[in-house]
Amino acid sequence: MSFRTPLLWGLALSLLVPIGSAAYDGGAAIATGAPLRPASPPALRTISLTRAPTPATLTTILNPSGFDQLGSDLNAIAGQSGGQVRISLQELSGPGRHALALYGSQGFYAASEYKLPLLMATAQQVATGQTSSRDSLCYDPADGEDGWFTDYEPGSCFSRSELAMRAGRFSDNTAARILVRYLGGPDALNTYARASGMTNSTLWDPNTTTAGDLTALWVSEATGQLGGRAAQQWLYPFLTHTTAESGIPAGLPSTAVVIHKTGNMYGTQADAALVRNGRVEYVLTVCVAGLDEATAWGIIQHVSARVWQYEAGRPDYPPAPIVAPPAPKLPDRRHQVR
Repeated sequence: MSFRTPLLWGLALSLLVPIGSAAYDGGAAIATGAPLRPASPPALRTISLTRAPTPATLTTILNPSGFDQLGSDLNAIAGQSGGQVRISLQELSGPGRHALALYGSQGFYAASEYKLPLLMATAQQVATGQTSSRDSLCYDPADGEDGWFTDYEPGSCFSRSELAMRAGRFSDNTAARILVRYLGGPDALNTYARASGMTNSTLWDPNTTTAGDLTALWVSEATGQLGGRAAQQWLYPFLTHTTAESGIPAGLPSTAVVIHKTGNMYGTQADAALVRNGRVEYVLTVCVAGLDEATAWGIIQHVSARVWQYEAGRPDYPPAPIVAPPAPKLPDRRHQVR
């Protein structure tokens, strides 16, 4: 036997270790019979997550246009007045002619505003040759009503031009009643008014109108549909520098030309005007009800001033025509002249 034999047997025996007598866990021995434990999980490496930034919220602020601001301001004036305020505005100049209405279709007592379509009808008759400004119109006792003048006597007669001046500049009631009779009576007046844009009005009796109707009437007249330039030249002097300038004219610069008619009765004050100043031209009607007279005229003046502030700030622009409906037909009343 070679000397290596005992060494080989020893090595062989050392390899014959009973199964389960030893185990390996990462190279460390565990005693036989000890409970087995799961291997420890590998250490976790902490990862720092950076939160994505929250996108900024974009808020778009749209500044109101000048006209939108005008509407807001007029609404505030009306709301703070303590009364019932009705406004109707129509621009007649500029590339973008705006219209604005604040309770413009709500009715109110017309008072002397019925004289506005009456005078326009009279002017159209004169301009178209149906009547003459020199015609003699005679007073009837049924025409009598309190007013500026006291020279009405049975059998007294006046020129159509004189009566129009009295009814327009002084708002004389008797002069207006004579003109209504020669026009054909209240029915003829209402027919003319409706054809001229006053579709929501009943004049004379019960004598109600709206701010929108008075503005529509002025638009028809100012655009030449109610007798054209000849009618305007005859009529406008009677409606300028009147005895009632506390409303719309009082809110305007002295350079403005204001052709207008007021109404004032039963706690209602109204003013319907065509305003011209340079290239600026617009129609404005304002009515205030439920307040004392001085306060009401002050509110009308305030509205007028705010509208002018906006209109004066508009950029310069060339005038352009406005398309308006055809003029209403008027009956020939020349045979009634006495």
